[in-house]
Amino acid sequence: MKELAKTYDPKGIEDRLYQKWEDNKYFHAEVDRSKKPFTIVMPPPNITGQLHMGHALDNTMQDILIRYKRMQGYSALWQPGTDHAAIATEVKVINSLKEKGINKADLTRDEFLKYAWDWKEEYGGRIVKQLKKMGSSADWERERFTMDEGCSEAVKEVFIRLFDKGYIYKGSRIINWCPVCKTSISDAEVEHVEQTGHFWHIKYPIIGEEGRFVEIATTRPETMLGDTAVAVNPDDERYTDIIGKKLLLPIVNREIPVIADPYVDKEFGTGCVKITPAHDPNDFEVGKRHNLAEINILNDDATINANGGIYEGMDRYEARKAIVAKLDELGLLVKVVEHVHNVGTHDRCKTTVEPMIKPQWFVKMEEMAKPAIDALQSGRLKFVPESFGKTYMHWLEGIRDWCISRQLWWGHRIPAYYCEECGEMVVSRDMPEKCPKCGCSHLKQDEDTLDTWFSSALWPFSTLGWPNKTEELDYFYPTDVLVTGYDIIFFWVIRMVFSALEQTGTEPFHTVLIHGLVRDSQGRKMSKSLGNGIDPLEVIDKYGADALRLTLITGNAPGNDMRFYWERVESSRNFANKVWNASRFIMMNLGDEQPTKPEAADLLPVDRWILSKVNTLAKDVTENMDKYELGIAVQKVYDFIWEEFCDWYIEIAKVRLYKKEEDPKAANAALWVLKTVLANALKMLHPYMPFITEEIFCTLCPEEETIMLAPWPEYTEEWNFAKEEADVETIKVLVKGIRNIRSEMNVPPSRKAKYFIVSPDADLCELFASHKDIYSQLISASEIDVQADKAGIPEDAVSVVIPNAVVYIPLEELVDMAKERERLEKEKAKLAKELARSNGMLNNEKFLSKAPQAKVDEEKAKLEKYKQMMEDVENRLAQLK
Repeated sequence: MKELAKTYDPKGIEDRLYQKWEDNKYFHAEVDRSKKPFTIVMPPPNITGQLHMGHALDNTMQDILIRYKRMQGYSALWQPGTDHAAIATEVKVINSLKEKGINKADLTRDEFLKYAWDWKEEYGGRIVKQLKKMGSSADWERERFTMDEGCSEAVKEVFIRLFDKGYIYKGSRIINWCPVCKTSISDAEVEHVEQTGHFWHIKYPIIGEEGRFVEIATTRPETMLGDTAVAVNPDDERYTDIIGKKLLLPIVNREIPVIADPYVDKEFGTGCVKITPAHDPNDFEVGKRHNLAEINILNDDATINANGGIYEGMDRYEARKAIVAKLDELGLLVKVVEHVHNVGTHDRCKTTVEPMIKPQWFVKMEEMAKPAIDALQSGRLKFVPESFGKTYMHWLEGIRDWCISRQLWWGHRIPAYYCEECGEMVVSRDMPEKCPKCGCSHLKQDEDTLDTWFSSALWPFSTLGWPNKTEELDYFYPTDVLVTGYDIIFFWVIRMVFSALEQTGTEPFHTVLIHGLVRDSQGRKMSKSLGNGIDPLEVIDKYGADALRLTLITGNAPGNDMRFYWERVESSRNFANKVWNASRFIMMNLGDEQPTKPEAADLLPVDRWILSKVNTLAKDVTENMDKYELGIAVQKVYDFIWEEFCDWYIEIAKVRLYKKEEDPKAANAALWVLKTVLANALKMLHPYMPFITEEIFCTLCPEEETIMLAPWPEYTEEWNFAKEEADVETIKVLVKGIRNIRSEMNVPPSRKAKYFIVSPDADLCELFASHKDIYSQLISASEIDVQADKAGIPEDAVSVVIPNAVVYIPLEELVDMAKERERLEKEKAKLAKELARSNGMLNNEKFLSKAPQAKVDEEKAKLEKYKQMMEDVENRLAQLK
């Protein structure tokens, strides 16, 4: 038999094994009607992305599920791909062009896109290579890209269908605007960052009532240039008399009305709210209800436009200072209060986002949201944990129309065309030859591209060939499980659900498995600004992919954040070493001959115990995996391998292995059980630690080409040995009790002792007497007497109490009396000196008066410790005498 290397070296096996898997197409899933399909779509990482801990966790969880289902005999497809990441990629390309001295403004759209595609070809596959380092067994032969030909056709098809149905329209509504990237951005790209700002309290004069004002408070004084009303709550008695009256908007000197709207919280602030419909989403809705004018005061670069009068051309923050100064000069600035609040910033360039009214393309959401709500309420869609269903429902029930247009060149261009003669707009798959209204042949395509989320919302079905009726779509769709972080429920999960229901009539998946964030050891979110991010590739380079994967899943509960500790990775690496060394020991004892299955009569109770344990483990782990309790499942496998198999069974089996020549039949039984149990344990560990399990399994079972396609262990009644399982568990309690007392008394393992086991329970006595061969080696026994009473047991015997029995060990069996007395006398003398020193210090007035209190307290604690230690030593000496 081929042997394992002496030491486990991940670097020596991981790349080699991954290449083997790819060469043999083990990841590839085929349409096979004789098998059940199981499908997961990989949340497509951005082509600008680099592997981080969030990716590592997300993809490890998906890989665990896909490997598990593959071993269960499913045609398991893990559909991979990458996202074009419109804004992020455009920024990267612009920056790379700057380094070459090229300005985007000097390029045509086509010239820029050529550079963008070149950039994608050079850097877009980087994260895929990194995912492979993690051991991700995705079907890379089916890899897709959100802007490949098929996905692009799907995007165009959906746009036209929704437009024809009246669900897509072009209009002016409030959107998130990035003044640096000069594009609208989605809610997903707005990061709310806590900032220290101010509330400026300003007086707005009531027209016709000299000396009377309303007081408003704002965090953005510059937006008052676009105010078109002040709102109060209709039930607020303080302001009932001014509803309908006019105010004079300071500086601008425009008359604006006081309106009543329930949007205003009368308990917050002054109860008066300035309404700027063009620059606040809530104000926009209030404005619609009251037919207020919408006055945009900002240019695309966040400078003040012509509507800002004398402030035109100023940067928004420059204008803020000037306006506040002017209000103060006019006596209209009441006070300035420091205020900590969350400010929306663009997650790419970190610029503060401006809500602005812009003509954009939108998707009507009210009707499409209803089937998505019903999907959860009916149970056809479920979240793990269930609590995240509330987040899903909350967002859908308050959904607003979705802004889908972006002012970018990289992305799916909107298939809308405008007649340059009469302005007629046509939505079409291709450029029309002539205008349907005036017959002009000069048409121009809309300059905007679609929101990246528009294409990724179609991912579960566009990747399988939709809108074409492909075999893959018919077989693998709908998919089964979506694995994603809780921070992306709104933006991606919901959009996939309503898009799939609208286009395919069915939910895109039945389960959404939510995981938390990977935080640093202090519980902080990993970020570039904090510099606390940990590169998964660095961890892999140091400890191997298996150790990282095990660390990310151990103790991981769905939906909960986890902390990353290097110590835990070391612990995972130590476990890998334990598995490796135990496997190597077994293989060395197997030699070139494979053991044969023993007759039932040749199996010892301890053999039946471990077979029963691994049998129960298969049932429990399968149940946990099916419930997506991946952390619980792997902990059970870990505990079984480390404790039951390595620390107990292998140690017990060694006796028969070392007597192979004397009793080959007994050795064969032990070796068969060792190999069988190890193979089953490796299979259950494989989804979590694919590399080490593959290397060991294929060495242990040379007749198998890969563990990936080996059948998943299933519970069998043949291995249900409940009695033997209970018996050996009782023996383990006995052994643990004896080992504990020996450890407490510093008895070396090599020192053998005589044991008396006393129990009035005849069945228990029979168990301990008939199973001495199992445990005598484990407790270093010279002799074991099992009896019903204490007859013949020395008075000085040490006792170990276990359920329904007491173990007695004569003291002289455990300890060399003379040597122990000598050691204790030395310890007593040493403690006497420490007690004298400590008492001397604490009785010294000079020390007590000058030493810091902490030092005095420390010395007092030492004194108490020495007193206790002296008492223990004296008691031990008295016992020995």
